[in-house]
Amino acid sequence: MINEFVCTNISTKDPAGLVAFYHEKLGIPIVFEGYDNFDGAKLGFSENAPGIIVWNSGTWGKSSESKVEFVFSCDTNLDDMYQELKTKGIETPEPRVAEWGGRELNLLDPDGNKIMILEPNNE
Repeated sequence: MINEFVCTNISTKDPAGLVAFYHEKLGIPIVFEGYDNFDGAKLGFSENAPGIIVWNSGTWGKSSESKVEFVFSCDTNLDDMYQELKTKGIETPEPRVAEWGGRELNLLDPDGNKIMILEPNNE
């Protein structure tokens, strides 16, 4: 039986660029820097927690047959997050109220993977 979720693998032609996007633009820590040019780098919030592993598709092939969607939460309201992303040159629609009732901000990474950022629940 499955007893642990380890990571999500994504592959790209530009692992250093994709790691830089997630780390520098979104603020996700680099847990492990990987091999040459950040190939195999882990992004996440703890060494022992699941994370995103970025692989070089030229070396290892495609890690999946389709794009993925990552869902994150932030520690601020989405209006502030939206403004912060704009100052970093990230194009994204304004935050919206989703069908399920919460607020979300949706964008794409440089490879076209979807990213959803959820506003914290301050109730």
